[in-house]
Amino acid sequence: MTRKIALITGGSRGLGRNAALKLAARGVDIILTYRNQQTEADAAVAEIEALGARAVALRLDVADSTSFAAFAAEIRSQLQTRWQRDRFDYLFNNAGAGVHAGFAETTEAQFDQMMAIHLKGVFFLTQAMLPLIADGGRILNVSSGLARFALPGYAAYAAMKGAVEVLTRYLAKELGPRGIAVNVLAPGAIETDFGGGAVRDNAQLNAFVASQTALGRVGQPDDIGDLVAALFSDDARWVNAQRIEASGGMFL
Repeated sequence: MTRKIALITGGSRGLGRNAALKLAARGVDIILTYRNQQTEADAAVAEIEALGARAVALRLDVADSTSFAAFAAEIRSQLQTRWQRDRFDYLFNNAGAGVHAGFAETTEAQFDQMMAIHLKGVFFLTQAMLPLIADGGRILNVSSGLARFALPGYAAYAAMKGAVEVLTRYLAKELGPRGIAVNVLAPGAIETDFGGGAVRDNAQLNAFVASQTALGRVGQPDDIGDLVAALFSDDARWVNAQRIEASGGMFL
């Protein structure tokens, strides 16, 4: 049986890395991207290979849409030389960055950065990858619990995530004829280094989030990585155009 291949942006650290390891443990080969941290990316590749999967790390700045054509050419080359294939199966648009600023204080530069990373990047990278995604494949975008509930300081970030949720439904509709399912995953607060690691390292914030979560704790990377692997599995083949929130029940 031919092994599946997943492309994970921002796969060298955090939730992307966790998802890569969970997929690798299920027999999926991995192409992961990193922006600056090549050492972390190489370490992730070594971990994936230790699980018996093949992996490669490629540099990509998702905020630079002018680089996507060259990146697509590199993906095509890697597929042919490492896998003797011309398509991959799963695209996980995971790469991201946060900004915390009140609406009144948000600068145009901060807004443009959030737009470039979380909306324009997802839109045009997915577009560039369409010829390389196998018919019957899957795309998973990333939103945030902040697109449902509002916390001061995240207006620009959350607005882009809301847009990605709408984009996901359009992608599902337009790619349906190719059998490609498209969903969007909305994590709640997770203990990672995202946002400077505040949820993980700030005990007061961690306790507050736990107190506002139905299951009484903050999320762990495994909570998201396991779900990503499940959504890419055949068991989830009939899930399409859906927003799946994984927050343990925050702010219900």
